[in-house]
Amino acid sequence: MDFDTVILGAGAAGMMCATHCGGRVLVIDHARAPGEKIRISGGGRCNFTNLHTEPANFLSGNPHFCKSALARYTQWDFIDLVDRHGIAWHEKTLGQLFCDGSSRQIVSLLLSEMEAAGATLWLSSSLRDLARTEGGFRMGVERDGTRQDLTCRNLVLATGGKSIPRMGATGLAYDIARQFGLAVTETRPALVPFTFPEGRFRPLAGVATPVRLSNRRTSFDEAMLFTHRGLSGPAVLQLSSYWREGEEISVDLAPDGQLLDHLRRGRQDNGRRALKTELAQHLPTRLVDEICKDRDLAGNLADQSDARLQALCDHLRDWRLTPSGTEGYRTAEVTLGGIDTAGLSSRSMEAKTVPGLYAIGEAVDVTGWLGGYNFQWAWASGHAAGTAIAAAR
Repeated sequence: MDFDTVILGAGAAGMMCATHCGGRVLVIDHARAPGEKIRISGGGRCNFTNLHTEPANFLSGNPHFCKSALARYTQWDFIDLVDRHGIAWHEKTLGQLFCDGSSRQIVSLLLSEMEAAGATLWLSSSLRDLARTEGGFRMGVERDGTRQDLTCRNLVLATGGKSIPRMGATGLAYDIARQFGLAVTETRPALVPFTFPEGRFRPLAGVATPVRLSNRRTSFDEAMLFTHRGLSGPAVLQLSSYWREGEEISVDLAPDGQLLDHLRRGRQDNGRRALKTELAQHLPTRLVDEICKDRDLAGNLADQSDARLQALCDHLRDWRLTPSGTEGYRTAEVTLGGIDTAGLSSRSMEAKTVPGLYAIGEAVDVTGWLGGYNFQWAWASGHAAGTAIAAAR
């Protein structure tokens, strides 16, 4: 069977690419349903893009690589597509856009666009072998227990990274890239919770509070959640992409900078109130109870000197912790690193040394922040490869 383009991976990037390639297009995935990561994203409502998308929201060995694709297919372009399909959406926080209904609406949108483009979808199908030919690629695919031999002029790697292996994630794209001589950068879990020694935060499990979470590279002002295993929540997931093993992090539990003023004002207005009681007006009660184990919070506000209040606030605004690790690919939302962008065209996503081979989405060394940025990279990189393939026909 001969196709113009074969796309490995029926995720966000692969399906988006299929809608733009033109010609005879086949999308292959080993899963039983397309767009499984789309389906589970955003609590089932799919955080499909971010209003504030720009290159600064992405990590890569080459921070300039993502600029071309993102500029040519923007968040506004995908929003327009969502609107054309009649999908209601809302902004949650920090520019994050979610479906009012179900994430399945985004999967249906992509399937509808693929159908309109004449693309074919094979599910529950596994790649068995792959080789370069004079005019493109030859591969063997097992489908319904039967081997199918295929040829194509263009091959698109859209199988994602290693995150969430229970959904079938593997390093297939990296293996194929290496097979054809492309470099792959170090990969690691990203947007992932931190772990700490057994029981470190068990008394606080379920407590959430706004923080500024920092390391020596960057900081994020969002919510932090204590868990049985350690720390999670948006601030933690964001910082995890910039963290390395053994590094210390700093937690500012009063990121608005007003805690000292509040305590001083409380001392003036109600000096008989216990310091612990006043502190619980500004921080979760269980967190205050835990702080009591490390610092003396005895006495009323009237008993506290400026120096003591200042020392307490300094501690709460620079709480130093060293995670023992992360929860790994098991719960990581994305994979940091991937196919080295040095070997790809930033305009077409085509391999510079292997004509007809393309890599898009999470398989590439471009990783977005939490909040819809990785989906926007999937849409933009899929569009870049698809339109380049169509233009070359």
